[in-house]
Amino acid sequence: MVKCAASRVISTFVFAAFLAATPPASAKEINFDQATIAELNAAFDAGTLTAEKLVEMCLERIKAFDREGPKLHAVITLNPDALEIARALDAERKAKGPRSPMHGIPVIMKDNFDTVDMPTTGGSVLLEGSMAPDDAFMVKKLRDGGAIILAKLNLGEFANGSQSSLGGQSLNPHDLTRTPAGSSGGTGVGIAAGYAPMGLGTDTGGSVRGPSNVNGIVGLKPTHGLVSRDGIIPLALSLDTGGPMARSVYDVAVALGVMTGVDPADPATSKSKGKFHTDYTQFLKADALKGARIGVARDFTGADPDVDWIFEASLKAMEKAGATLVDVRYPKWFLDSTFSAVFTLYPMEFKVQIADYLKTTAPKYPKTLEELIDRAYEYTSLGEDGAGPNPYRWAYFVNTEQPSGDLTDPSYLALRDYYMPMTSALIDGIITKNKLDAIVYPTGTRRPAQIAAPAARLVPGEGPSIPSPTGIANLSGFPDLIVPAGFTTDDLPVTISFFGTAFSEPKLLALGYSFEQATQAIRRPVTTPALPGGMIEVPE
Repeated sequence: MVKCAASRVISTFVFAAFLAATPPASAKEINFDQATIAELNAAFDAGTLTAEKLVEMCLERIKAFDREGPKLHAVITLNPDALEIARALDAERKAKGPRSPMHGIPVIMKDNFDTVDMPTTGGSVLLEGSMAPDDAFMVKKLRDGGAIILAKLNLGEFANGSQSSLGGQSLNPHDLTRTPAGSSGGTGVGIAAGYAPMGLGTDTGGSVRGPSNVNGIVGLKPTHGLVSRDGIIPLALSLDTGGPMARSVYDVAVALGVMTGVDPADPATSKSKGKFHTDYTQFLKADALKGARIGVARDFTGADPDVDWIFEASLKAMEKAGATLVDVRYPKWFLDSTFSAVFTLYPMEFKVQIADYLKTTAPKYPKTLEELIDRAYEYTSLGEDGAGPNPYRWAYFVNTEQPSGDLTDPSYLALRDYYMPMTSALIDGIITKNKLDAIVYPTGTRRPAQIAAPAARLVPGEGPSIPSPTGIANLSGFPDLIVPAGFTTDDLPVTISFFGTAFSEPKLLALGYSFEQATQAIRRPVTTPALPGGMIEVPE
């Protein structure tokens, strides 16, 4: 009798294992680097994919494209334990189920997020090999949700510009001669090239949104305080925030929900109490544009006819989906001052705040901006590993160090205590007066510049020839969602921004998702094609 019962148990187990290993009767085959996190989870649940296999496929694309093939130079450090972590998470999924929708999902991140198991360098030879004492809050939340930190990515050194002294210059996979933008350029490149389903960048004046735009992906600069800045190398904490970058609005929404929460180590997150969500996918509706009132900011058009054409086509798509469009204008005096406001605030804060961060590093590393400058002068040629001078960024160090005030300077206090609240009030007023759900604008006013072109390498104190739209979101602290919209005649991506008031992420993600579903304007870069063996089966 016992033997028969045992036989039935064994038979049941074998049958269940057979079902788990057998592809579902109705399934579609798609390339993993085109799949959403929802589709990856469906494949996990169906037994047609494991986290270990997914990591292997990501590593294959990194191997094929980062130092070989187009040589995109997006990766600074690979996690040597990624496959082992994936195997453990696969076993945990079988035993207990997934921790969150991010369970088993590989994540790549800008190398200014502290990670306890990989160096955090800020893209600088000056911090080469530096090990943080613990994970950044956003990183810890991802790990707690079961995500696999796959790699640390190249960036504009210390989150400024598009080139680093440690990782060199990343290349745009849509056109290797064009800038990938900065400073989260490595993450933008890595997501576009299919290195991982999801990535992290940081944004002080547009550093998530610029790379999302020129690499043709989705990116979000969240409301200031929605996600913690703890464990992120600072550029200017009044403006800084981390943000998710991915190939779809759904993936950005999934990742955002895992990373929110009040963090005692970051007082700014107290603003999010009672306003953050742990699941932003609940707000995604394909018909969200129907009945929406969308403000159209044409202040940022007129620089590139191809960009303007895609922007106008996007507006037509929104109208077709049922949105009402309302032209809005920012005051000229305001547009004339936003760029200089950002670049006045950040040097003053960086000088003080980078010293606070450097206190957490080992004794052998510089501890002040002055020591960073002194150490930088020791690097005058490329090393065997390709690391070397970055005069563009280091000139900013020197410029920042010059007598320009400090955090008690009246000019700084006026910007922080009056200009930034005024910006918030202005945007709130425009949106409230016109009863808008969001304001849209072309994220980049023109197509990405050639890497060697002077326009891609602004010198200190030199602003763009037309108003920069992205800094407004940082000065106000408001969220800005970037969604692919189309391509120029020379096959370069163009995106559109959905900009709203504080903690309006649910509405922006809904509108962006609706636009994305209506237009489907994303595609794989020409230099990073599908690889053999990259297909997965997903239940329909």
